[in-house]
Amino acid sequence: MPRTARTASLLAAALLATVLPSAGAGAAEAVPRIDLTVLVVDDGGSAVEAITSELRSTGVPYRRVDLADSGRPVINAGFLSDTVSGRPRAKYQGVVLPHESAFGPDSAEQAALTAYEKTFGIPQVDAYTWAHPGVGLDYTSEGGLSGPLDGAAASVTAAGRAGPFRHLDGPLTFEDNDPAISESYGYAGRPREGFTSYLDIPVDGGGRASLIGEYAHDGRRELVVTFAYNQYQRQFRALARGIVEWLTQGVHLGQSRSYFSVHVDDVLAPDARWDTARNCTPGDFDCVGGDGDGVNPVRMTAEDARYAATWQKSSGFTLDMVYNGGQGEQWKTEHGGADPLATQLIADRAQYRWVNHTYTHPFLGCVQDNATVPWQCAKNATGATLWTNRSAISGQIRDNHNWAVAKGISVDRAELVTGEHSGLKTLPQQSADNPNLAGALSDNGVKWIASDNSREPRQRAVGAAKTVPRHPMNVYYNVGTAAEMADEYNWIYTSRADGGSGICEANPASTCLPAPLDTATGYASHIVPQEARTALSHIVANDPRPHYVHQSNLAEERILYPVLDRVLADYRALFADNTPLVNPRQRDVGTELNRRASWEQALAAGQVTAYRIGTTVTVKAPAGVTAPITVPEGTRKQLLLGTAVFGTAYAGTRSAWTAPEPLQSATTLRLPTV
Repeated sequence: MPRTARTASLLAAALLATVLPSAGAGAAEAVPRIDLTVLVVDDGGSAVEAITSELRSTGVPYRRVDLADSGRPVINAGFLSDTVSGRPRAKYQGVVLPHESAFGPDSAEQAALTAYEKTFGIPQVDAYTWAHPGVGLDYTSEGGLSGPLDGAAASVTAAGRAGPFRHLDGPLTFEDNDPAISESYGYAGRPREGFTSYLDIPVDGGGRASLIGEYAHDGRRELVVTFAYNQYQRQFRALARGIVEWLTQGVHLGQSRSYFSVHVDDVLAPDARWDTARNCTPGDFDCVGGDGDGVNPVRMTAEDARYAATWQKSSGFTLDMVYNGGQGEQWKTEHGGADPLATQLIADRAQYRWVNHTYTHPFLGCVQDNATVPWQCAKNATGATLWTNRSAISGQIRDNHNWAVAKGISVDRAELVTGEHSGLKTLPQQSADNPNLAGALSDNGVKWIASDNSREPRQRAVGAAKTVPRHPMNVYYNVGTAAEMADEYNWIYTSRADGGSGICEANPASTCLPAPLDTATGYASHIVPQEARTALSHIVANDPRPHYVHQSNLAEERILYPVLDRVLADYRALFADNTPLVNPRQRDVGTELNRRASWEQALAAGQVTAYRIGTTVTVKAPAGVTAPITVPEGTRKQLLLGTAVFGTAYAGTRSAWTAPEPLQSATTLRLPTV
């Protein structure tokens, strides 16, 4: 066994051993049952909410007790434990507190919790506290520090990398998104006896002081966090997995991955170009005057396609080409019967994933009446909405699929991205799906249809198909150069007084730039880091939804690549090799979201039973519901005869969506003993 694997296995065994009672216990008491649920005591602060968000997003069941609720349950022995079939049961495998003495240091509730943790070996997370001897640290005045941590260069210690934070490489820099605002505050104290630091920072006078660590004392273990954070900050998102692993001793329901996939829409089609003089895009209904659809659209060339293939190899990342075959055929007809771009992409077809984007990219919702701005749905004489018919929708899907097959392109019939996500409801003009859409999807075997996450973040059914929400990246479809991108960005995000549209002033969810970006430098200096930061925030939040851009972003100045390069570099600098990016295709994302929805429903309905007795984990869920489970390396799944290695290795653990084997009523896992 490699030394790193053996270290992880020994650590897991050591953690599991903490739940075993003394040798003098009776037979029934020797191995208690530990239910796989987390107790969260909530004071309304951002730190507890951040940890709760990690539990929720990864599928870990928890019970929340609101300290501000006068009707909340009393934390006593009966609330925390009982007996099932003569066996002692701990109802919670871990406890999250706002700080080390949330109920008051001398209160009956604090005493009950302390006794519970000692009896069953239950770990406790102190979500945010200060450095002092009561949590195993010196005061900050004794060689530590306190104050803002914006931009601070912390590091995961050797103990952290060998333990719960083994998914991280080591260096961890605190965010500093706005120099004018203090974003993080912390207390770094020097460890005392019994304290093991997992994240530390250099301090004046030499040496390092802890920001996260484990304090073992009085037969209990606490994870002590001494800096403030919220669920959106990168430092928390990077550490969140390790906090949950420590809290659950590496055995819990739920699983987490770092997902990143990028759909390139409109491949083979030209995209209209932003008009920097009129501040609009020719061809749009609200762009009056000038040359219709424009005389200089943005479209990839064969050289752009060769660059894309080369970039994929060097970056180790695969793009999804969301194609319009009919647009390519039309381009060929209009340009002397040849299309070097299509020829190159088809030659490199095996290097990409391909997704059907309809043959010619028409709008597939209601018939658009563009006599007004914004457009409206056209209606007949009786006032009924006119819709694109089922035959037309089905033909667009079928013809594009057949085009790819004829070119030797491997394309999944079950996946579809309609032009502008059309056919699905488009507010405010079209408040419902095209009633002909579901039938057309069924005609063509479509199971997963893309939607816009900014409009519909939740997956939903469209007939027999389901949506796959996609994140729009703020790299615009109608630009080919960095200067054009910055110009349009200025129009959207600057005030009228600064020459912008004022959209940012009218939209409460938006923020205006303090001044327009320099069009020569603004893309690289402002937009690229901001978009990379946004994409990375999705990746580290266990969000499988794809991101989408357009073929124009791979053309001319190829402005997408600096964003992707930044995302990949930042991720790989932060995370260890055991935690690689997962690059799912559309159907895999749809399946993941569908499983999560079923799991969430089962948890909410109280239909899941899961517990650990010694080194055996048992999980029962409703028929048809697969359960996400994360366990240490070396875990095996009980089969009808014998066992098999469980799950997939990821981040130093093993995890999978799983269900009972044939003739079994529950999933049973055997944890490693050494």
